[in-house]
Amino acid sequence: MKKNLDIKLKKFQTGKFSPKDFIIADAKDADMGGGVPAPGPVRDTSGRIKKKFKNLDNYLSAMQDITQSKLVDIMLMSASNAEKLISQGLFKNSPVTPAIRLNDTSDIWGVRHGIYQKNFAKPFRTVNMKNIKKLADLGLFSITFSRNVEMDISMLNAYRDFRIEAQSHKIRHFLEVFNSPVDIGLDIKETGEYVNDCILKTLAGQVNAERPLFLKIAYNGPKAMEELASYDPNNLIVGILGGGKGTTRDCFELLHKASKYGAKVALFGRKINLAEDQKLILKTMRMVIEGLQPLEGVKHYHDQLQKKNIRPDRSLSKDTLITESVLKL
Repeated sequence: MKKNLDIKLKKFQTGKFSPKDFIIADAKDADMGGGVPAPGPVRDTSGRIKKKFKNLDNYLSAMQDITQSKLVDIMLMSASNAEKLISQGLFKNSPVTPAIRLNDTSDIWGVRHGIYQKNFAKPFRTVNMKNIKKLADLGLFSITFSRNVEMDISMLNAYRDFRIEAQSHKIRHFLEVFNSPVDIGLDIKETGEYVNDCILKTLAGQVNAERPLFLKIAYNGPKAMEELASYDPNNLIVGILGGGKGTTRDCFELLHKASKYGAKVALFGRKINLAEDQKLILKTMRMVIEGLQPLEGVKHYHDQLQKKNIRPDRSLSKDTLITESVLKL
């Protein structure tokens, strides 16, 4: 079966993009950065949290459910979970593309009692590319720029070595670029400019055969998003990462603003995985991308939760608030 991702990417390349072609990825790769808490809470049929953490079978079931719903274009997983689900044939007759996280830089190490995210990011890779090529031809590679020449050279060398391996194994990738987990002395406007310049500098030395299919970056405000998305619109596809769960308004506001200023991909983890109803949040995300205003999206989401007898985590008044400062720019 043809994959929606490939169909949409072809449209992007021919200038035929429309909001219906916006790419959504479910980032269920949290186990690459954390342990027991990674899968999120167990909810009962009314939406109440029954247990603090799902087990692995629950997490895999959620991946199966979302994939079978066809509400996403990409399912991003750890290598171990991808092996399980791909071997079961989940993606064989599906329009959804399986993708694997191909490295685990230290800034995603979110284990309990760890302090890794208080330090500058360092490159690290668990996966063996020889094994990955047997499972999927698409993966995510992440890098972080720190305004430190030694750290940034180390990160870029790791990315260069990865590209050589990926190209030899015929594995495509998309590139995730995090903001530094620690203060690097820049405000949000300067951070956007710094990250944009670092990305373009990194891509300038790559030929088409090794370039990422698209980017996954933090939303650093409208000016930064528009600047990057308009720099090389025919060849550079910009996507956004979701960050923390936030409110439902935060989720929809991020989608609305990022797409307004040029993003064509959303790769959300916690904003989907921690929602009261994962399929419902995805359906409403699509509606927002296609024109529904974020505030109306929150109201619609709550209305549908009520009809399904699912109790929301927050009251409607609290869930309509924008709590992420960058979304107020």
